[in-house]
Amino acid sequence: MSEAIVIKDLIMDFKKDRVLKGINHSFESGKIHGVVGNNGSGKTVMFKCICGFLNPTGGSVTVEGKRIGRDTDFPESIGVIIEAPGFLPQFSGLKNLEILASIKKNIDITEIAEIIRTVGLDPTSRKPVGKYSLGMRQRLGIAQAIMEKPRILILDEPTNGLDKNGVREIRELIMSLRSTERTILIASHNMADIDELCDTVCEMDAGELTVIR
Repeated sequence: MSEAIVIKDLIMDFKKDRVLKGINHSFESGKIHGVVGNNGSGKTVMFKCICGFLNPTGGSVTVEGKRIGRDTDFPESIGVIIEAPGFLPQFSGLKNLEILASIKKNIDITEIAEIIRTVGLDPTSRKPVGKYSLGMRQRLGIAQAIMEKPRILILDEPTNGLDKNGVREIRELIMSLRSTERTILIASHNMADIDELCDTVCEMDAGELTVIR
């Protein structure tokens, strides 16, 4: 297996606080990787460095052979759900995804509607996203992350806000996305997510990453 993501000596400072303390780790392609840790441990900051959303203080992140911030600003093929998904509240879920899809023009409205159905939402609903429940927003966030079939998928708390049935459906969806060409990183407080889904597990604690399995 090739290494999809390579992190070397990654340091991230916010003023006087060192949030990431020289992380060294590789994530193999074709696997689902879990990252556990308390709030404030640095998981989300590491994910944002991988995505190119933050420029690290030191070290490097290389995704599919390209160093982020030097060879490219953002990974070429990535889907992300980090923190609360941001959508235009006045538009429907379908319209929101249609607007996002218009940037790359990789998929058409029929494919977008199918993805919305896949995550358990109704693409014909005209309800504005501003009136969605937390669980519905989470489902739509997952839809936007996966809709363009990215090779790298980063899911920060993917089952947040979902009821028991929703959690089961999203776990099944994530398992169905698994393939030899795709690398999935998941952060979750729900250890059942990690135990059921992940091939490898790391723990982030106070900005340091250690391998659990």
